[in-house]
Amino acid sequence: MENNYDRFSQKVQDYVKFRPDYPSGMLRRLEEELGLDNRKIIADIGSGTGLSSKPFLEHQYTVYGVEPNDEMRKAAEAIYRGYENFISVNGASENTTLEDSSVDVIFSAQAFHWFDLPKTKTEFKRILKPGGHIVLVWNERDSSSPLLNDYEKVLYDNIREYSYVNHKNIDEEKIKAFFSPEKMGYMELDHRQWFDLEGFKGRARSSSYTPKSGVIYDKIMRELKEIFNTYQTSGVVEFSYKAKIYYCSITG
Repeated sequence: MENNYDRFSQKVQDYVKFRPDYPSGMLRRLEEELGLDNRKIIADIGSGTGLSSKPFLEHQYTVYGVEPNDEMRKAAEAIYRGYENFISVNGASENTTLEDSSVDVIFSAQAFHWFDLPKTKTEFKRILKPGGHIVLVWNERDSSSPLLNDYEKVLYDNIREYSYVNHKNIDEEKIKAFFSPEKMGYMELDHRQWFDLEGFKGRARSSSYTPKSGVIYDKIMRELKEIFNTYQTSGVVEFSYKAKIYYCSITG
């Protein structure tokens, strides 16, 4: 298996174009639940191309985008070149390089399942201010969608490593254990994208486990085209998600 830091190096263009952002109401809900405002300092861990940083930056929060992959980090730096409140950091979850007790919120979207959890928990405790918060988010494909169930089957049937790099290997018990002794909170929001055929294929290409070329890649693309043709309406399909948001507040 390739180094987890390098998995997305050749996926950046598709990631920027086809990966979902996060629900428009997410930040407001977090502000209500956790008492946040834009005086708080955010550490976005595994920030990638900055999709997860965007809602905070647009509401004038200061965000440290901590990302170990050079290509992903450089893409974020280019996208947010005009944002003085975005600080790009070459670091990882277990070694962020941030100062002790320097951030109010640790936010991580679509990345927690890559982390070395014991080392990451130690690092998070080090960089969080007293009374800070940890927020973990996944856009999880909606299992009630026949389209997405067929999409999922294509991945399972064709990609050997899909079953063990899939974020679904992280369940609530693992998150509770990571948050322990703090209590885990949870909220869920609907989210969606609409794709033409190229976008539907691009969404699959953006995933770390999808081959970049070759026989298996060609087979996946053919099967995705068949699925698209089955479900499309006026040349578009709906890619729906449940945005699952887990959080805790540090009391000690």
